[in-house]
Amino acid sequence: MFGFVFFILFTPGVSGFSCTSSDLELSYAFCDSTAHSFEFIVTPCSILKISVWHAALTWIPKSDIDFLKITFAVWYDGARALSWKEVICSGTDDEYSLCGGLKGETIAAEFDIKGKRTMFPKGNYTVILQAFSDNSEQNMIMCLNFTMTVKQDAF
Repeated sequence: MFGFVFFILFTPGVSGFSCTSSDLELSYAFCDSTAHSFEFIVTPCSILKISVWHAALTWIPKSDIDFLKITFAVWYDGARALSWKEVICSGTDDEYSLCGGLKGETIAAEFDIKGKRTMFPKGNYTVILQAFSDNSEQNMIMCLNFTMTVKQDAF
C-alpha cells in the first residue's frame, strides 16, 4: 500500500500519471504557459489512515523567492470543496528553506503535509495549486493542475 508520488515537470502542458495505489491515483499538468524545472515527491502514495505525508521539492525558479503566496483549491463534482491561501515567504522570519531562493538557483526543500484534516470521500477531484510572487495574486510564477482519484472512502 505504501508507494510514492513523483512529479518531474519540465514543459508546459506536460501531463503524466504520477501515483497509483489501492486507494489513490494522481496525475498532473501545468496550467500556465511557462516551462518549469520542477520535481515534487510525496510519500506514501495513499490517502487512507495517513495523517502526514513527507514531501521533497526541487525547483529552479524563474524569479527570486523573496515573497511567495500559495493558493490551493480542491474541486469535487464541479463544486469548490476546499480553498486555502498561505503566505509561505514574506521576507522576514521565513520558516521554509526555499524562501530567499534566487532566480536560476536550484532550491531543494523538504517538509511535511498534514492530511487528516480533511476526509476525502471516494470520487474524482481537481486540485489547482498556484504560486504568486506578490500578495495581490497578479504575478503567478507557477500553476499546477492535479487530478486526484480517491478509490475508496476513508471513513
